[in-house]
Amino acid sequence: MGLEKEFEKAKQWIDKSFDILTASGDLSVFEINIRYVGGFLSAYALTKEKLFLSKAIQIADLLLPAFDTSTGIPLALINVQTGKASNYGWASGGCSILSEFGSLELEFAFLSKITGNETYLLKCRKLREFINKMEKPDGLYPNYLNPHTGRWCQKHVSVGALGDSFYEYLLKVWLFDEKRDKSLWEMYKNAVLALEKNLLFKSKPSNLWYFAEMKATRIEHKMDHLACFTAGMFALQSLHETDENQRAHYLELAEKIGETCHESYNRTITKLGPESFRFASDIEAKAVRVHESYFILRPEAVEGWFYLWRVTGKQQYRDWCWEVVEALERYCRATAGYTGIRNVNSLPVDQDDVQQSFFLAETLKYLFLTFSDSTKIPLDKWVFNTEAHPFPIGTENERVAAA
Repeated sequence: MGLEKEFEKAKQWIDKSFDILTASGDLSVFEINIRYVGGFLSAYALTKEKLFLSKAIQIADLLLPAFDTSTGIPLALINVQTGKASNYGWASGGCSILSEFGSLELEFAFLSKITGNETYLLKCRKLREFINKMEKPDGLYPNYLNPHTGRWCQKHVSVGALGDSFYEYLLKVWLFDEKRDKSLWEMYKNAVLALEKNLLFKSKPSNLWYFAEMKATRIEHKMDHLACFTAGMFALQSLHETDENQRAHYLELAEKIGETCHESYNRTITKLGPESFRFASDIEAKAVRVHESYFILRPEAVEGWFYLWRVTGKQQYRDWCWEVVEALERYCRATAGYTGIRNVNSLPVDQDDVQQSFFLAETLKYLFLTFSDSTKIPLDKWVFNTEAHPFPIGTENERVAAA
């Protein structure tokens, strides 16, 4: 991006002022991993600056006590002062969350690759092998798992909040490992088939494809903005399908989900998408409740369109991204950055005065790459973690490791 001066200033701050050990209270293992460990590893891969690698190692080591359970399923929180791990008080039955413990392996695999220390990878491989052997209702992965008993806590299944990046990482770790681990591809394919069979629906009259949620035996016809990432996931999957029919099927699924997410934006007054949207006899891709109507600068829709642009070359995906750029400028621009808005269907907008960190890491990055040459971070050489930090695939890893 040509921001060399800004990069040097940030690097100096990290070197002199950033110290994870000053953090107090409980920290999210998942968030620290995808943002800090992932961010530093990506910075190292892109620059070969050893400072970033040392920070990634330090932080990852502090997360390891969370894995000390009878099943190897990590707890959600870690106190870096005491080394004590725990789970959220609000989580069902004190259980761990699928999207959180299922979104560690990409970073830990990369760290093991660079350092030669297998500890990180083996921790994640153990937990993956454990859940792979578990009985899964209708082939589905519920969102909550007890890390002590190794049993599902309740049958709540979602490809949005609480589930999302688990599926993403099955595919991306397989790609990062140069497709060598066939069990990953098999797990991913079986998981996706179960989602399609049980949670994929088509609305009337617009024929919008969407993923609903399952709560016990009840289907809730609601799709989170978070679930819009699946458009990108399926587009990426289509690139690696060897069967032509499967390739066409998953590209169609990607485009249909991408279209649905665009409709969730296009049907609002601000042309910004709500946090979640519903489907019923008289509703299609619209937020119904007040708490579903806010927009916090989330990236998943533009992430999906970025992948679809790269895979298909269709101009409409760039056009949809540009619509978001214009809406961001019109409604979210603030004095010192960008802010979320509390209701996408209300004017004048009520800004929440918060710029989420993923806006910089993901939303703006995917927009930038959508309008950049496709040789910048090509999808056959790099894989993005769930916070949009790019990791090099294959032989590129060896080059980084030798740096």
